[in-house]
Amino acid sequence: MTGNNSIPLDEATLQMFANKAASHAVSVLYVIVTLISLPANGFSLWLLAFRTSPKTSSIIFMINLTITDLAVGVVLPFQIVYQSTGYNWNFGSGMCSLMTVMFYSNMYCSILTMTAISVNRYLGIVRPMQFKESKCRRGWAVVGCILMWATVLLALFPLQKTDLTYKVAALNITTCFDVLKKSMLPNIAHWALFLFTLFVILFLIPFVITVFCYISIIKKLIIKGTTVQKRRSLHMAFLVLLVFVLCFAPNNIILLAHIVRRLFFDGSFYMQYKLTLSLSCINSCLDPFIYYLASKDFRRNLRGALGMQTSSSGDHPMSDQHRESFFSARSLSQGHAEE
Repeated sequence: MTGNNSIPLDEATLQMFANKAASHAVSVLYVIVTLISLPANGFSLWLLAFRTSPKTSSIIFMINLTITDLAVGVVLPFQIVYQSTGYNWNFGSGMCSLMTVMFYSNMYCSILTMTAISVNRYLGIVRPMQFKESKCRRGWAVVGCILMWATVLLALFPLQKTDLTYKVAALNITTCFDVLKKSMLPNIAHWALFLFTLFVILFLIPFVITVFCYISIIKKLIIKGTTVQKRRSLHMAFLVLLVFVLCFAPNNIILLAHIVRRLFFDGSFYMQYKLTLSLSCINSCLDPFIYYLASKDFRRNLRGALGMQTSSSGDHPMSDQHRESFFSARSLSQGHAEE
């Protein structure tokens, strides 16, 4: 991390910039993610927004998740060009800041949205008597999505106001968000607050809440759930935790270590940071599977759009007042499984 463009980079970072094989490997991964994510999430958004009714709070959260995935999918081609040309950014500082903010907005909005979905499911399954289906709850879901975006964009404001490009004279390239400048924030206290917000508030606390919710759901289903309910909920819990462990945790941990090492020890974990940043985008390919497991309406509409049978084992009709969650007090007693 440097205070200005006249301070040379450490040798490890320069070697990484010169590593063409690693750069091309990451660009190939981004190409694969883009080719899967854009059509999958575009189709999911169409199903959720235009083919699914009523718009329950869980559906609203899923729509928010598809929007975050599509947003990062739109800017991924710029990252692909950047990686494939050997970390040479040619689109200006404004586009660099936009792409960076979209990358991290996708990750943290996805984390918060998945946490909201897990809490929604927890209330419907573990505490059904406290779970009320109403327009007010749907309204709060919309407000919650707006607050998620506002919180994340506020936390990422330092990235929005800073020129994140950096001229590496030794290699005649201009990087984008690969060399953070120490002057981005005025002092160490502001850096500490920035890291605390990203790592603790936007990642660690939501992760703990999500794990608690799914453990509680599984315990409840072991007692009262059917075999189909248990299997599908276990699959959903496994997939959500996989997204956290594979996509979100590595980059948040490495980013924290990378910035601390840059601030205090003039070193870096640059290679690890780049690899984990690329992994953070894979969640946009996995999210459509979460929609499939989480919503009976989504499964039915997907099968209908593909010309398949529109119901399967465990997908029983359910009245509108019970669509909000996988379960309610009534659905548990009658064996109904999902929204």
